[in-house]
Amino acid sequence: MTARRIAVVGAGMAAARLASQVLVRDAGAEITLFGDEPQAPYNRALLADVLTGRFAPDAVRLPTGGARVRTGCEVVDVDVAGRTLRLADGTAAGYDTLVFATGSNPVLPPIRNLHCTSNTGEGGELKQGVHAFRTLADGSRLAAAVPEARRAVVVGGGVLGVSAARALAARGLPVEVVHQAPYLMERHLDEAAGDALRRALGALGVEVYAENRAKSLFGTDRAEGVALANGYRLDADLVVLACGVRPRVGLARAAGVEVGTGIVVDDRLATSAPDVFAIGDCTEHRGSVHGLAGAAWEQADVLADRLCGGGAVYSGSRTFARLTAGPVEVAAFGDVDAVPGLHDVIRLADPTRGSYKKLVLHGDRLVGGILVGDLATVGALTHAYERDEAVPEDPLHLLIAQGAPQ
Repeated sequence: MTARRIAVVGAGMAAARLASQVLVRDAGAEITLFGDEPQAPYNRALLADVLTGRFAPDAVRLPTGGARVRTGCEVVDVDVAGRTLRLADGTAAGYDTLVFATGSNPVLPPIRNLHCTSNTGEGGELKQGVHAFRTLADGSRLAAAVPEARRAVVVGGGVLGVSAARALAARGLPVEVVHQAPYLMERHLDEAAGDALRRALGALGVEVYAENRAKSLFGTDRAEGVALANGYRLDADLVVLACGVRPRVGLARAAGVEVGTGIVVDDRLATSAPDVFAIGDCTEHRGSVHGLAGAAWEQADVLADRLCGGGAVYSGSRTFARLTAGPVEVAAFGDVDAVPGLHDVIRLADPTRGSYKKLVLHGDRLVGGILVGDLATVGALTHAYERDEAVPEDPLHLLIAQGAPQ
């Protein structure tokens, strides 16, 4: 039976999904989302599209099924014994069941001169012209700064960094990306795919400096450029920090809930505290922190079922990353690093069209794949991968079929 009062600490994508799914099953559930951002839940995956102007901020809102959403309402303390939340405004709220959906925080890189001269600590104010890119408010500030900017540097070449670079280039800015790894999106791609992505960005006017580290910023109160560890200087009056995220676990840890890299949960999404659960980017399940929207939604669906009396269990999520930013199209799933003697690999590359495709097979099962520049077959591939279906004896057509569902 659904708990009488379900409190969700966080009002992001995982929280919105959970609320919607609970209320579909039990319209009488009393569920409240406590979000410290001023906006109602929104689709964080579309931030780059807000930056380009493709979507207005209101257009990326997410449904919550009619749940109560308290925006700008930061939870500062959790008493799991007394089942009470203490809020930043000094008030308190009780609960019967608690769900941590606190998400993650952007990682600020160890760059010298990153903050204003009067605020040098980690929590200090960033230098003018320097922007994190994690929230809708970050995107709005960045969008407002673009018209006055001349050149941009994006620090970080993961999914978020590539999205930001593409969006800034679409706004007409010369953009340079500084990335420590040997190639872009190295957590999801192989080197050949990373090179194909680099060429696609290059066609948009984005220069990539791989295997480079941003060492310090130039400028006193405003960013004027970025110094690289190799001594090279990139002039820029707009610097975007996209260096990854880490789970937000401070509240849970202070409440005595078990925390590793993330908030530790079992297959029921339950934490070490009674009637306390966790979902989304803040969680650690079987030693893994997924940090992807698909995993967050799968966890939300499982927990919604359990909170409404079902017996669903969460056994983990299959990795899937997709980036569709104008002419830059990338999809990657599963294990893309083949083990010699264990896996078979099929590759197709067309440098003239800027496409690269790779399948990793174990027997007749698809265990991973990469598509860059042509996502026509992504639907059929992910269908076979997610359902662990046998592929044909000649799986090449899975890479070249046209008009596959997406």
